[in-house]
Amino acid sequence: MLDHVRKAIRDIPDFPQPGIIFKDITPVLKEPALFDEVVKLFAERVKALRVDKIAVIESRGFIFGAPVAHELGLGLVPVRKKGKLPYHTIEESYALEYGTATLEVHEDAFEKGERIVIIDDLLATGGTALASAKLVERLGAHVAEFLFLVELGFLDGRKKLSGYEVFAPVVY
Repeated sequence: MLDHVRKAIRDIPDFPQPGIIFKDITPVLKEPALFDEVVKLFAERVKALRVDKIAVIESRGFIFGAPVAHELGLGLVPVRKKGKLPYHTIEESYALEYGTATLEVHEDAFEKGERIVIIDDLLATGGTALASAKLVERLGAHVAEFLFLVELGFLDGRKKLSGYEVFAPVVY
């Protein structure tokens, strides 16, 4: 079934800017069997890791992380772009392959010693993921693993996440 997931992901050239080839996961989302396959795969992996919470990176990480958290009875923590969370936050800035950004999380999102899985749709350069890990760790929790549906291997994002466990079943 993962082969079908891979085939469903389409390339969108020059999005969000010229020279970028965007990997569009929306065809996976519109097919219930494909979406279910990804959620089940992630849920099995998270269950085996024995984590306390799932952190999801805005915005496509929400799509995969929410059903996994629900299925496993785990708390879900949104990691959002600056200015989107209503309570007291901590922040971390990072570089993207096409600019810079800042992520935030609520200051009470994690407890010391908790094991956290971070979920997003795609690993590119690793900047967003690393910033998310720093937020988790600044609050005293531990990143058990990163889960991505897609990895753009040619961008070497995995190198930036050296020292962390990374799972991505679809690699380009």
